[in-house]
Amino acid sequence: MIDSLGAFVPENEVNIAGAAEGPLRGVTFAAKDIYDIAGHTTGCGNPDWARTHAAATETSPVVQRMLDAGAFLVGKTITDELAYSLNGQNHHYGTPSNSNAPGRIPGGSSSGSASAVAGGLVDTALGSDTGGSIRTPASYCGLYGLRPTHGRISLDNVMPLAPSFDTAGWFARDAELLRRVGEVLFEETADPNAMPTKLVMVEDAFALAEDTVRAALEPFVKKLQARLALGASIQAGEPGGGLGEWMWRFRKLQAKEIWDVHGAWIEAQKPTFGPEVAERFAWARDVDPAEVADANQARAEYKKRLDALVPNDTLLCLPSTPGIAPLVTASAESLLEHRGSVLSLNSISGLSGLPQVTMPLATVSGCPVGLSLIGARNSDVALLSFAESFTRETADGAFESQFGV
Repeated sequence: MIDSLGAFVPENEVNIAGAAEGPLRGVTFAAKDIYDIAGHTTGCGNPDWARTHAAATETSPVVQRMLDAGAFLVGKTITDELAYSLNGQNHHYGTPSNSNAPGRIPGGSSSGSASAVAGGLVDTALGSDTGGSIRTPASYCGLYGLRPTHGRISLDNVMPLAPSFDTAGWFARDAELLRRVGEVLFEETADPNAMPTKLVMVEDAFALAEDTVRAALEPFVKKLQARLALGASIQAGEPGGGLGEWMWRFRKLQAKEIWDVHGAWIEAQKPTFGPEVAERFAWARDVDPAEVADANQARAEYKKRLDALVPNDTLLCLPSTPGIAPLVTASAESLLEHRGSVLSLNSISGLSGLPQVTMPLATVSGCPVGLSLIGARNSDVALLSFAESFTRETADGAFESQFGV
């Protein structure tokens, strides 16, 4: 396969045929380069990591389940260094192309996976989502994506980042395939009688979105409101000081776990990181333990509150990102400011552990932007089934046709 997008790890070619029969027979997929493939080095987006780690002896159960279902693995995709970024710009390997928003970043850290699916190189691709690494690139690249309920899918033989937030995830160009992959990975078939019936708008999440994004998403929000009973809107960041404060709690908890996982390797190997990633690891090293303890206590209450707000019959509605993908040439300062808004949105599912699906329903200035739904804990397959039904019945193929899907 010719990689015209810079999406795949160039020196680590992988081609593994799936089972002769299975629900994903004929489907091609790629895996983010944090998933172990037996006989291949897991590079995690950093040459020093690849140099200091031996080839994997076992294949990740997530990858193996895809293969057992008949899917064909055609490569490993580029990730931001150790998955610690949302931009998709790798200092060592470059920036995978965003076919649906040329000249703009693909989002990360599952950048290569999103790029490969958006550009039609594969049908679906595995990524991961700790702070938004499925949801953000899905929105930027015009894809369907799922961050599952935390802990629902095994992360054995996958590089950890912040384990209490880490999830597997995947992209697809259509909601049907997103659901089919989910049924394989969750080992659960969608029940058409288990659809959610109530919609709750997340007001402070929409307040974070740019005016153009809110306007572009409004027709689809109205269609959702017409289909489901509308509950009272909520402020997901209250009590607690607002989504910006919850974002900082998330960042501190994430940083503590990241340094616990990777700090010893970093201090022993002194790897070369790109400037922004290096700054994040330096900050993670020095995060205040007392602030981490306070944040952890607050998170426990946040999870309880969100579980109460999202029973099995309910969906929360929010924008997937506050804006379209920033330009590749955007300054580091503007990207940092944008990242804060993105993480504020992403912290809702991140801190609660609830599943979130993003749907590529709208465009702004010719670039895609997603609308998200958060479901009840462990309602992942029902959430995927609803997204498939809703987009099939309401989108009328306009978005898919525009982006050649």
